Amino acid sequence: MRVSRFSIVGLAVGAVALLAGCATGAGADGGEDTTPVTLQVAAVTSPMTDVVEAAADAIEDGYEIELVEVADYVTANTILDDGDVYANFSQHVPYMESFNEGNDASLVAVQPVYNFVIAFYSKSLADIADLPAGATVAIPDDPSNTGRALKLLAAEGVVTLDPAVDPYDATVDDVIENPRGVEFLQVPISSLNAAYEEADLVFQWPSHIAALGLNPQDDGLLTELDDNFALHLVVGGDDAESEATAALVRAFTSDAVREVIESNGTIEVAF
Repeated sequence: MRVSRFSIVGLAVGAVALLAGCATGAGADGGEDTTPVTLQVAAVTSPMTDVVEAAADAIEDGYEIELVEVADYVTANTILDDGDVYANFSQHVPYMESFNEGNDASLVAVQPVYNFVIAFYSKSLADIADLPAGATVAIPDDPSNTGRALKLLAAEGVVTLDPAVDPYDATVDDVIENPRGVEFLQVPISSLNAAYEEADLVFQWPSHIAALGLNPQDDGLLTELDDNFALHLVVGGDDAESEATAALVRAFTSDAVREVIESNGTIEVAF
């Protein structure tokens, strides 16, 4: 099936087209309208966009997928919550739940698709044991990824977290021991690559660090693979049980998608 790329500028028009595409009825000649239903799916970067394109090739008759590339994860969720796209493929469940809570949204994760290795990187260090006193450590500023980063640092003994706090929910205020006196720099995921140039240690997703020619297997000083953070196909709450969503799930768990995932060494199949 066809896949196309277009920018955020066309979303308002696209939303109208989606509504029109969902309608059924007589065609111009009085017969049944066989125009496929267009499902717009937002994604931020490769390999997320690669998966959407593979799903577009695999979607069953009666549907087609249009890829909407956006610049960041907040936008991917905002346009989904506003109804400007049908689904997105850009996040794990903890991030989605944090967005729902902070924005009175009702997004629903309907299918895990792939998991990925997360890592800390350094431009100046070859071993985490060499992390200097007073080092600057760059971590994401969103709650779910903040907790993930701090949990990984705590597992290595760089910091100690308050045992009364769920480590997945930890914030920098929950650091009760910091023997090296590291200083935390919290920025959006999309800005962590820039922080790599100045910070001593940087947490980053493989999909973004690839732009710097790095990958977690070869370059990560600390790495982690956690099924809690598998990337999911996400839709609006009203569409969770729809036939269109079921068709999307089948496409996102197809052999075409599996092939794309298995060809990328930084991610693994989660279905």
